[in-house]
Amino acid sequence: MNLLKWQSVCLLKVALSACMFSGALAAQDQQIDEAAFDRVRTVNILQEPRHRTVHTDGDLRLIDVQINPADTTLPHTHDSAILYTFISNGAGPLNGRVSSTTSYVDEHFTHRVTNDGPGLFRIIALANYGPAVAGAVLPVQGLNVQAQLENAWFRSFRLELGAGESSSPITHAYPVAIVQVSDGRIHITRADGVTNELQSTGDWAWRAAGQAYQIHNKSDKPVSLVINEGLR
Repeated sequence: MNLLKWQSVCLLKVALSACMFSGALAAQDQQIDEAAFDRVRTVNILQEPRHRTVHTDGDLRLIDVQINPADTTLPHTHDSAILYTFISNGAGPLNGRVSSTTSYVDEHFTHRVTNDGPGLFRIIALANYGPAVAGAVLPVQGLNVQAQLENAWFRSFRLELGAGESSSPITHAYPVAIVQVSDGRIHITRADGVTNELQSTGDWAWRAAGQAYQIHNKSDKPVSLVINEGLR
């Protein structure tokens, strides 16, 4: 092979390699574009990254929802009855206000949520994937406050304790999420001595059905808690 022909062959190989490399980059760019598109895919609420499941008890899911300022969730689908304890929105604290939506059982609902800030958007949510409870629900032992919300999936109570005050021993017939909704330090003890310490708004503890507990305010100021039952 003469020198000129050899140089031509080499140039052709270089050109082909460059084309293959460009094609690989184009494929990579396409994958990146597809990944960017995938970030706005529709998911179930339990798969949405900002809706973190922090406890599971049978058909019950406790979900800690945290959306940073200027962030938006993926499109996510609600498919169960749900009880919300609102900790804060972008504008400030919401002091444990509660609400519940049960229509998602019959008609699933998909949406996105944006936090315009400047603060954190946070909810402690209790999702109940079980059937509605028909008829009267069993009473709570030792909790002398009226329910602030009740339907066929949930019952919610609000408890206020003064500085240094303790509740009576409390027992539920259903699993319960205890959520701190004000500043302070709280101890939640079981009969066997196991204690959960809650130190700030949005902290929570779980108690199984029939598991007695007592709440102690270890602060020098009043504290507020929301106690949410998942009926079944």
